[in-house]
Amino acid sequence: MVDMRGNPFYLDEEACRWVEDTIAGMSVEEKIGQLFFNMGSSRDPEYLKMTVQKYHIGGIRYNPASAREVREQNRILQENSKIPLIIACNTEAGGNGACSDGTMLGQQTKIAATGDVHYAYELGRISNKEAASIGCNLAFSPVSDILYNWENPVIGLRTYGNDVEQVCQMTRAYMDGAHSNPGFCCAAKHFPGDGRDFRDQHVANSINDMTCEEWDASYGKVYQNLIDGGLEAIMAGHIMQPAYTKRYNPAIRDEDIQPATLSPELINGLLRGKLGFNGMVLTDASHMVGITCRMKRQDMLPATIAAGVDMFLFFNDMDEDYESMLAGYKNGVITDARLDEALHRILALKAHMGLHKKEKTALVPPEAVMEATVGCAAHKQIAREISDKGITLVKYKDAEVLPLRPERYKRIMIVSVEGLSAGGFNLGAMVHGSGTNPAQLLREKLEAKGFAVSIYESPLAKMQKQAAAGEKVDVNLYFAGKTPIREFVEGQDLIITLVNIAGGFQPVARPGFSMSKGGGEIPWYVHELPVIVIGTQQPFVLADIPQARTYINTYDAADQTLDALVEKLMTGQEAFQGIDPVDAFCGLWDTRL
Repeated sequence: MVDMRGNPFYLDEEACRWVEDTIAGMSVEEKIGQLFFNMGSSRDPEYLKMTVQKYHIGGIRYNPASAREVREQNRILQENSKIPLIIACNTEAGGNGACSDGTMLGQQTKIAATGDVHYAYELGRISNKEAASIGCNLAFSPVSDILYNWENPVIGLRTYGNDVEQVCQMTRAYMDGAHSNPGFCCAAKHFPGDGRDFRDQHVANSINDMTCEEWDASYGKVYQNLIDGGLEAIMAGHIMQPAYTKRYNPAIRDEDIQPATLSPELINGLLRGKLGFNGMVLTDASHMVGITCRMKRQDMLPATIAAGVDMFLFFNDMDEDYESMLAGYKNGVITDARLDEALHRILALKAHMGLHKKEKTALVPPEAVMEATVGCAAHKQIAREISDKGITLVKYKDAEVLPLRPERYKRIMIVSVEGLSAGGFNLGAMVHGSGTNPAQLLREKLEAKGFAVSIYESPLAKMQKQAAAGEKVDVNLYFAGKTPIREFVEGQDLIITLVNIAGGFQPVARPGFSMSKGGGEIPWYVHELPVIVIGTQQPFVLADIPQARTYINTYDAADQTLDALVEKLMTGQEAFQGIDPVDAFCGLWDTRL
């Protein structure tokens, strides 16, 4: 059933024999355990040993931590696992997807804005060189989605654009860069393709609504290019594709159409049949509503494997999920043939990585390799190059605004606009730490160049301070906090509206204006003062601030990015090299005015 000698495994006789002998020596319980990717919730040594010794997991994806912590975790796991583990990381934007102190190079849209496929290669090479140095061996990347719908809340900056050829070239270059690290592999995502729906499969159904012919000419072309180039794994998304589902099963009722993770039509028919993919398939995370709403969890687990998926992400309750998968095998939902096929792909991938040839103590590189690799000067230099070449001057209607010089615009006010949060809190800030506020960091950099910079405080922020101090809240600040236009204009020479919206993983990725009467956070004053609007993350700010006359996308607010931004602002229009890869005008008429 599985061609272990062909693409993407290319195993020799010795490796094939290791796969067969290993499967033959496994108990049913060990076989079922190999189907699971665990999301590590602790780095406690006893917990780590338990996951591999009791549940026999086949792979792990872990929570963020420093390189040293992750390396030690991976060492404990590999040295205590009977069968070597696949250890995955989300190196989409850099080595920081493998460890918190890894080098952040830039999200895919920023890479695409450079217009240089070389930087997509470098993203794959550097990100996964750092990941490999701490014992990781699989990237949940390249993200292979195409952004056709600017309102899609999942993709955000996680796309190389909306041009199929560019997405083909850059996803392939990322993979080739990753493969430059011996034994390192890739899992492209999110099959059959995100970027069409305006909904988020974390919280709702999601659909790729293309016709079969449209899909073939877009997402199909991207995946075929990767498969032909030796892609080892594909992450199936919780995304329905009705057209191809019906092509492979004409009798299926609309209500029975499933997302790819539960669809034999999409996995066996489209992916394995039409595209000829022989590698491993894994699910996207199983807590997402796009799959949990389809059936009972106890039925859903074995149904993914029965549909043709090989590995399941992640446990909810370890005992409960393990027993559900085991029960699915015992009651025939997972057949012996299907289990055997999945195991051959899982172990063939491990053999392709060369894990079977190494002693357990050699599966994680020495500390010296990590110390010489993670966050090294050479990698940081590439990050600076990407920032320099990627920053994009999207709209420039007031040609006299640039360059910024202290003698022209001594007094600059920065208006910081955050995004609407998911459920009322910022998960990213809670997990990773809020770090330096981008507005404050930009202020410091501008002041170092001789500008006098202030940060605007909205009426709502003042009211929140009053409430936090136990004072009576002055509601009039909201309803009557108007400033005379003359006073407002005379108070500063130029305004920078810094819009810092985290795209992805939330139902909404839009500016969160407080709508205070006469407040300054919404740039109504574009004809009163020079105004520069800057999007530091979500690149579609113009949809909500179409009146912006000068608009720049930096794609992130990293230190090296803001350094490059300030230099470009002070040099002028000609310093901006970035090319908009996603239609930052959002297809709207008024955003171009």
